[in-house]
Amino acid sequence: MRIRIGNMADVPAVLALYDRAVEWLVASGRSGQWGSEPWSESPKSIARVRRFAESGEMRVAEHGGDVVGAMRLGAAPQSIPPVEEPDLFLEALVIDRRVAGLGVGKLLLDHARAEAAERGITLLRVQCWAGGDQGLVRYYERAGFVQSGRIKSTFLEGWEGAILSQRLDHRTCPA
Repeated sequence: MRIRIGNMADVPAVLALYDRAVEWLVASGRSGQWGSEPWSESPKSIARVRRFAESGEMRVAEHGGDVVGAMRLGAAPQSIPPVEEPDLFLEALVIDRRVAGLGVGKLLLDHARAEAAERGITLLRVQCWAGGDQGLVRYYERAGFVQSGRIKSTFLEGWEGAILSQRLDHRTCPA
């Protein structure tokens, strides 16, 4: 498995990841996370993924030549309260359900930590859906993040999220 910078050619594959995730979330009773409509049919969602790719901030995980995960990694969106130090912000992490359990999410998180280390940044932040059973918040907490705030989305009406932070010690970050 490898992580690389995503580009415009990856947009259809990444949109397909979100579509499969939305289908799974809806079937699991969690449509509040990313809505109930396929991202590939939403002009707003398509534009968002295109912005990720055009900005050079999209990272994709490949396995066997297929895109199996993606995230945006860069500056915090304007809707996120700023912090008093440089940080790297992760958002829109998506994993292909067909490879669940292979550690793709951990690999992407490790990549984010390593990229922060390369940039000399010691604070990694993420936003995630804080609805439902709080399972996504707990996922990030198990990965070493601590809740540091709450937000309401400007992207999806009614969406409420958590901001989580992780202080990085570059001596222990994966390289």
